Amino acid sequence: MPTLRDDLGHPLSLTRPPQRIVSLVPSLTEALAVTVPGRLAGATDWCTHPAGLDVPRVRGTKNPNRAAITALRPDLVVANREENRRHDVEHLRAAGIPVWVTEIETVEAALRSLRRLFTDVLSVPEPEWIRSAASQWSGPPALPALRTVVPIWREPWMVVGARTFTGDILTRLGLVHVFADSTNRYPRHELTSLMAAGAELAVLPDEPYPFTASDGPEAFPGIAVALVPGRSLTWYGPSLTAARGELIACIQAAIRTQDRSSTGDRIGTQGRCSQRRPPC
Repeated sequence: MPTLRDDLGHPLSLTRPPQRIVSLVPSLTEALAVTVPGRLAGATDWCTHPAGLDVPRVRGTKNPNRAAITALRPDLVVANREENRRHDVEHLRAAGIPVWVTEIETVEAALRSLRRLFTDVLSVPEPEWIRSAASQWSGPPALPALRTVVPIWREPWMVVGARTFTGDILTRLGLVHVFADSTNRYPRHELTSLMAAGAELAVLPDEPYPFTASDGPEAFPGIAVALVPGRSLTWYGPSLTAARGELIACIQAAIRTQDRSSTGDRIGTQGRCSQRRPPC
């Protein structure tokens, strides 16, 4: 096989398409399990999809068990620049294990990266779910241009900032990403500064922080609050085929509920669409 380069430009030399793959990224685990299930040799503890996935586990995304990975004898490990540590990638490469690192900051980048992984690295036809996701996300914006904030943690409060996959999702849906120009990807803010930013909509995912109807919406009085599946907002594998419709439905429900509110000083009203999922 010709020498390939991953999303960060690191060369990858293979003698044949990989047959034993360990995934350190939940989104990529789902993509591999759906497309080439016989080649997935291991995954992290946070790889929850597809449901019932039965492969050896190698601990978490930030603290993988490198000895366990080596023992699985993979001919490829797949990782992500944001989710995994450079330290672990370098140690695996030093042990002679090829590592393919993805970098995902937009929907377009996700689809391009996934196509390369499957067609160039794994030498399989482009999966149908990639074509379906591309079609779904090529549509025009479906939501009103509301100023939107997406908290991902509280105590301290952290929000989605610049150069993120989730931020691109917001823009593609038609929303105005309040912190799109922040200097950090996931800036910390006091709750008072979040409210002062002029948000009209708060989108609360159920991961990594498990926001629920009783934990989160009360912090955003007077604006619409949408509780959404974190997987629809942050995962970039086969879940992309349904994510757009799911997010639109959740957010439209929150907007309708807020519109029916008769006062502006009651606790933020919520559109409930999420189910608790383990953090990825």
